[in-house]
Amino acid sequence: MTKAAEFFTAEEKARIEAAVRAAEARTRGEIVPLVVDAAHTYPRAEIQGGGLLALALAANLSWWLVDGSLWVCLAIFLAGYWPCRLLLRATPPLLRLLIHPAEIDLEVAECAKVTFLDHNLHRTVDGTGILILICLFEHRVQVLADHGIHHAVTPETWQRVADTVTAGIRANRTADALCEAIAHCGELLADKFPPRAGDTDELPNLITRG
Repeated sequence: MTKAAEFFTAEEKARIEAAVRAAEARTRGEIVPLVVDAAHTYPRAEIQGGGLLALALAANLSWWLVDGSLWVCLAIFLAGYWPCRLLLRATPPLLRLLIHPAEIDLEVAECAKVTFLDHNLHRTVDGTGILILICLFEHRVQVLADHGIHHAVTPETWQRVADTVTAGIRANRTADALCEAIAHCGELLADKFPPRAGDTDELPNLITRG
């Protein structure tokens, strides 16, 4: 899996940051695109999946080697458990199959809230921070807006912004889609939250985090 720090090329990062500056020139909203490797480590799925793989391996090998000896099966299971866990950890698509979509949605939403606070998006002067969170492992995008603008834009509208980025990821044009989503955020806020004299760029224009 591509790491967050390497997800965009230098040219793509420059385009994204330029898109943020252009959008923020039309509004006092503060837009922060943020890319993370994963919203959560999902230890339960790794433990259960590693156990199931090791058990299947042990049952089959013990049957073929010594006609199903319980002790040989147990020895193979214990020897194979950690390698099976490491295999899952190194194979994100396989690990993702073991995680219920509802759990992924919950962890991505929680990650967005924690990240919003960690990076001080709640500390803008007018409460106009917007987080566009891209979680690489989960293949999820979450948009979270601060209290100052939350009432002015419907959740369905923010979901459409997230869907724009998600579609871009699937089409291998993430940077283009993210720039489009950023521009759309600027359009949404331009009328209701126009810029004021003396406005400053309060937050980073792009963050990548492992």
